Amino acid sequence: MKLLLDQGLPRSTVLELHKLKIDSIHVGDIGMFASTDADIINKALKGSQIVITLDSDFHTILAVNGNIKPSVIRIRIEGLKSKKLSKII
Repeated sequence: MKLLLDQGLPRSTVLELHKLKIDSIHVGDIGMFASTDADIINKALKGSQIVITLDSDFHTILAVNGNIKPSVIRIRIEGLKSKKLSKII
């Protein structure tokens, strides 16, 4: 499982996920902090990653375009710290 964490999620979550042996990266760590949702979807698709986000727009973009990939997990609890977020993921 490879995860791509969207802006709005704590970057430090990646460190917690690595402790759990989960391959993950934050968009801010790869120069995509200001990227569009569509660009993030394309990056995840090319990298066979699952997008983790707070944003409901990702599902809308996939539905409007008739796409079923990449997988997107929307976290609906805002303000989570990295340890708790990594446990939820």
